[in-house]
Amino acid sequence: MIKLNNGIEIPQIGVGTWTLRGETAVNNVRLALEAGFRHIDTAQLYENELDVGQGIYDSLVPRCEIFLTTKVATNIMREGREAVRHSIEESLRKLNTKYLDLLLIHWPVKDCVKDTWQVMEDFVRQGKVRSIGVSNFNCHHLDDLLSYAEIRPVINQIEVHPFMTQEENIAYNRELGIQVQAWGPFGQGDIDVIGHPLLQSLAAKYNKTASQIVLRWIVQRGLITIPRAKPNHFAENLEVMQFTLSDEDMAAISGLNRNLRSNVLNDPENFPW
Repeated sequence: MIKLNNGIEIPQIGVGTWTLRGETAVNNVRLALEAGFRHIDTAQLYENELDVGQGIYDSLVPRCEIFLTTKVATNIMREGREAVRHSIEESLRKLNTKYLDLLLIHWPVKDCVKDTWQVMEDFVRQGKVRSIGVSNFNCHHLDDLLSYAEIRPVINQIEVHPFMTQEENIAYNRELGIQVQAWGPFGQGDIDVIGHPLLQSLAAKYNKTASQIVLRWIVQRGLITIPRAKPNHFAENLEVMQFTLSDEDMAAISGLNRNLRSNVLNDPENFPW
């Protein structure tokens, strides 16, 4: 568990649901919870909140044991405060929950962050959202947000993998007391992270998979992560808490950095929202 700046704890490893819809999303979420995960991540843009909510319901795991995250969509942010407010109420309805553990701004949409954040703060005050944070924010985005925010973000969810280590951004978030959550730990399938020879050799050395080596590198850095929900990898992902990489191997993995995003469109400074 990682403690957030508001005192709430979040499981360090969760399951992401990007690209999962329909019965696949329902079943994967249910199976993840049955396997022992207690941290589920979705978003309005994923168009699967109804499915995620059903998966949670079907698992029979008490809602109070689950850390549930969703994110405000970019197109909704452009429509203004009332649209944002309505979308959050819709997310609560679709997810079949009275509250969200974490609500994020999905992308720093220009000229829309302040209004969105202030609506999110209202939901915290109403008790419908326990924590609020951001996703894909660079340092200057955080500076701007903190110039008016009454509630400090607890998390910044950013792309982190061995080819995109985000050292500077992570260090700055930590200075601000904001935890960092890594999305796309394996490169989203757009770049071959786990196929790198170093990761393959470390997998053999530790008798683990290359995916486990990457996840261990992330959690050993003190980051939170949400690899996509794939039932055949659930047990494998949970096992990363049971071994440790040497300092030398941690440094070697970090040395793979190329500042390479999985997709050029994922650059917060130049994304097409």
